[in-house]
Amino acid sequence: MAEIRLSLDHISFSYTGKKTISDISLFVKKGEFVGLIGPNGSGKSTVLKNLYRALIPDEGAVIFDGGNLFTLNHREAAKKIGVVRQENEASFDFLVDEVVAMGRSPHKRLFDIDTKEDAAIVRHALEHMGMETMAKRDYRHLSGGEKQRALIARVIAQEADFLILDEPTNHLDISYQLQIFDFVRRLGVTVLSAIHDLNMAALYCDRVYVLKEGMVVLSGSPEEVFTPENIYQIYGVRCETRTNPATGKISIAYIPGSI
Repeated sequence: MAEIRLSLDHISFSYTGKKTISDISLFVKKGEFVGLIGPNGSGKSTVLKNLYRALIPDEGAVIFDGGNLFTLNHREAAKKIGVVRQENEASFDFLVDEVVAMGRSPHKRLFDIDTKEDAAIVRHALEHMGMETMAKRDYRHLSGGEKQRALIARVIAQEADFLILDEPTNHLDISYQLQIFDFVRRLGVTVLSAIHDLNMAALYCDRVYVLKEGMVVLSGSPEEVFTPENIYQIYGVRCETRTNPATGKISIAYIPGSI
């Protein structure tokens, strides 16, 4: 049985006195791709922010690799955990390859210079994202989707073996969405990702947790969770589901006018 890399034990968090997530418990085993799904405002991003320490839980515990996540210093955490946030508004005054090279910083001491190995890792990360020809472009002048691809390349260069992804493909064309999730699966790393698109979650996730109004209301495999009845209860939308013969995965067809 695969070891558990991450477990959340009854965590809660409040903004300005209002509880945003409540009593969240979940786990992620080594090598799993686990999805967080749910309507807008259900708490997916808040859960992830409590994991990459943009926020600190009011209650509960977060155990990572057998220890308290919050006792790891930021450098040690960054060697193990890579994060791609949903927002990409940061306006780095750097070239694209310099932004991607920032992913190497957890592996270096303060005044270490980049090595040939670092350069090769950065180049390969850019190639995987189809951005090798953009390496010397100004990051600020990229489109939203290009910026997101550069930030994903930065996480690839970081070489972390646990990825936290907050709807990482929202700004991307379908070809890049598939390319990125295909690549993440091939990496063989452990992944916890908020995903907006249920069909994309069905294609790539081993298990999913469903959040609604700040609480986990369902969990299981996509086949167990993505039933017409469950989707209606979560989103208020009628649909039909079937196993796609081309992928062997659940496929969801929404019914227009059913809201």
